[in-house]
Amino acid sequence: MKTIERVFQAFLFEVIALAIVVPTSAIIGGFATGKMAIVGVALSTFAMLWNYLYNILFDKIAGANRLTRGVIIRMIHACCFELGMVVITLPVLAWYLEITWIAAIVLEASFLVFILFYTFIFNWLYDNYQPYQWFVARI
Repeated sequence: MKTIERVFQAFLFEVIALAIVVPTSAIIGGFATGKMAIVGVALSTFAMLWNYLYNILFDKIAGANRLTRGVIIRMIHACCFELGMVVITLPVLAWYLEITWIAAIVLEASFLVFILFYTFIFNWLYDNYQPYQWFVARI
């Protein structure tokens, strides 16, 4: 996959995720839609930035050859990535939404569960339907 398609895929991933998360969390959690849109965009932006920085750092620690990484290293990679997200975003969520730490933990856990399933479904559909090829063919 070329860089332009990776950017397209990441952008599409985030836009669809926001289209699902913002209204759902506003309805279920009773949060203002505008506030949830700001939270969603901020989390998406931070996740992309964190992903970029984290992977550079992880490559320096674990070595640049990603093909030799076993299951344990990949599990450590995933868990530490999510831990970094939670450590930084949890206090921001609690502060910005003016909710308790427990409510922020529940909200963050809900996001994590959603993202887990959404990532699986999105990537499966993306690989099978190749929307970038469809998009390029029409411009």
